[in-house]
Amino acid sequence: MNDAQQTIIKLPGPPALALARHGEGAETILFLHGIGGNWRNWTAQLVGFSPFFTAVAWDMRGYGDSANYEGPGRFSDWVADVLRVIDFLSIARVHLVGLSLGGRIAQRFCLDHPERVASLVLADTRSESGNVRTPEQKREFYDLRAKPILAGRTMADIAPTIARSLMGPHATPEVFDALVDSMKRIRPDAYLKAIAANLDEDYAGNASRIAAPTLVVVGEHDTLTPPDLSRKLANEIPQAFFAQIPRAGHLSNIEQPELFNQALLAFYQRIIPRMRSPA
Repeated sequence: MNDAQQTIIKLPGPPALALARHGEGAETILFLHGIGGNWRNWTAQLVGFSPFFTAVAWDMRGYGDSANYEGPGRFSDWVADVLRVIDFLSIARVHLVGLSLGGRIAQRFCLDHPERVASLVLADTRSESGNVRTPEQKREFYDLRAKPILAGRTMADIAPTIARSLMGPHATPEVFDALVDSMKRIRPDAYLKAIAANLDEDYAGNASRIAAPTLVVVGEHDTLTPPDLSRKLANEIPQAFFAQIPRAGHLSNIEQPELFNQALLAFYQRIIPRMRSPA
């Protein structure tokens, strides 16, 4: 994607939020990155879906080109930020796509503002129907990500180890480099806030209340949110479809962008009449 094709928009704060926009479709798709990401993680999707949508990806508050913020990270604030974005863009109903932490934010937004969601894609994420992590899993997550930063290491120091823990066995060196670059861009304070909220706020409501058409998608080799967990999530949501991305780990949209985009396109062709293939 080059600068001529892409627009960076700043939504006034507090905090100010950066949005990357591509395309001029009648309907809008909004991509929400994970705890180690930024809008650049969605480059292949911004390009791939711009012929069909106005494709937008944010930098979550405290990340990338978005402004820092006071106080702890809260899901309620992230949900309010999504609402700010779609109101700012004058969108009545949005097609939400969230990966990992972004998927949890998307679920909560859908539960809190069902009238504003046209469809939902939950990628490599956890159910919001309850506390699905064991104490051991929480400790492992915290020890790998937060402890080194609190001990004085930098994001650049820990990025390679975390990238390897997220990738599937078929990820290319280019994928590894992209993940490391993404991690290096993170501000440690925002990262620690996101980790704390991700572990401490582990319940939002019953996923069976999600009324929007939903696709649950997961990498075949995702060990952080394994396929069985994603199948369970899909079974909880009344109008949910399930897709597994071959040869991908936790970052399925980056590791296998073409297959990821194909899965989403097939879903949208099911639910959006204008996108259906001719008989």
